[in-house]
Amino acid sequence: MSRAGRWALLFGGLVLAAGAGMAKDRGGAAEAQVALGRRLFHDGDLSVNGTLSCATCHDPRHSFADGTRAHPGAHGEPGLRNVPSLVNVGAFSPLTWGNDALTTLELQALVPIAGEDPVEMGMKGQEAELARRLSADGCYRKLFKAAFPKARGRIDFATVSTALAAFQRTIVSHETAWDRATSGGAPLAAAAVRGEAVFRGGAGCASCHSGREFTDLGFHRLRGEPDTPRNGDFGLARATGRSGDRGRFRTPSLRNVALTGPYLHDGSADTIADAVARHGILLSTGDATDVEAFLGALTDTAVTADARYARPEKTCEIS
Repeated sequence: MSRAGRWALLFGGLVLAAGAGMAKDRGGAAEAQVALGRRLFHDGDLSVNGTLSCATCHDPRHSFADGTRAHPGAHGEPGLRNVPSLVNVGAFSPLTWGNDALTTLELQALVPIAGEDPVEMGMKGQEAELARRLSADGCYRKLFKAAFPKARGRIDFATVSTALAAFQRTIVSHETAWDRATSGGAPLAAAAVRGEAVFRGGAGCASCHSGREFTDLGFHRLRGEPDTPRNGDFGLARATGRSGDRGRFRTPSLRNVALTGPYLHDGSADTIADAVARHGILLSTGDATDVEAFLGALTDTAVTADARYARPEKTCEIS
């Protein structure tokens, strides 16, 4: 098994063991967990040198992506993969481009915080330091106690990841033109209607980009992709060690796709047209324009400006 796969198992054991009591702490503490998770999500203290927060890469203004090909880590190491949007992430499992063992948000949160493949936030071995930083803030002490009363406000990787997961599950977006049209509201524009027909028909996009979230959550390899990628990323095989998984990546959701470029697992497709071409799909100029109109109808700009997801005020949520 690769190092990425071993990290998934290690973190899984950590979260499942330490987090067994966290589930008992939900109930009435759920609102406090969300408030705590939101504050943590925007806090650079979750990185070794204070330079990265979760929101640095998952920026609400970019539909919880960041608009770059791959974001470098806290130490400046090149990023490996394009940052995926977190819109409706609570509906997804597995959760990442290339690891089928990362099936819960609690588990996945620790990979950027403490993972090494690649180093992102650089906090491996720094759990005590993280607790020291956060416990020095009176607001955090109050929030952890409110969020995890049975754990007596313990601050560690398990409670941090549980709070982050609680916040991420609130990032929900089903207010697009397509949603309104399919629920009996205003119909889609004619170009978008034609584009959806192409998307679901001859182009074959819906064979993978299916369901309400436009993803089958499966791992697939694009036709014509090189056996040895330039960035050395072999996809799912990095986690499983199986040669048959080389080049397989999880199907991303297409919700808010117009806001989350560049595209593909490595960010190498600058435009939607580039991404379509990389799938080996040949469309006429008219069909391509219509498909982009349909994908545009999957956009919810309100989620990018929703105050519930923005950086919280300095005033603590708990007095």
